[in-house]
Amino acid sequence: LVFVDEGQTLRIEPGTVVKGDAGNGADASALVVARGGTIFAEGTAERPIIFTSIKDDLSTTDDRSRRFRGGWGGVIILGRAPINPAAGVHDIEGIPPNAFRNVYGGTDPNDSSGVLRYVSIRHGGTILKEDEEINGLTLGGVGSSTTIEYVEVFNNQDDGFEWFGGTVD
Repeated sequence: LVFVDEGQTLRIEPGTVVKGDAGNGADASALVVARGGTIFAEGTAERPIIFTSIKDDLSTTDDRSRRFRGGWGGVIILGRAPINPAAGVHDIEGIPPNAFRNVYGGTDPNDSSGVLRYVSIRHGGTILKEDEEINGLTLGGVGSSTTIEYVEVFNNQDDGFEWFGGTVD
């Protein structure tokens, strides 16, 4: 797992390819933007940002089967926007419990976790155990000042997009 912690900002330039390796359980891979961290992944239509498996050779279209899924985890973004549990915060699935970086939710509906624009998330998804997985893009308590536009999830093992509360549009 790679974390963008509270107070940190990750900027990814247009056309960048980010590759993750396969893994399960404690060895699962994912990019996690924790509460208070921000990501600015702003691709363009001509130069999207691609998150994919280390096994995905982007120079050819026939290197992987049409059914290739689960080649790495996915992208998880956690924010401080309201969620349903009475405590107002909860642990996100896919990250070991009782870790300060796995908490999402809060009281700020306008919270910003940054920008995801013209992003392709490919060949991800990791099943950790029954009813617990890393999805293509997981959003937990992400606020309305976060921008998510023109994002696709392609050939994912489980859900393409999964939201846990929040106010992101």
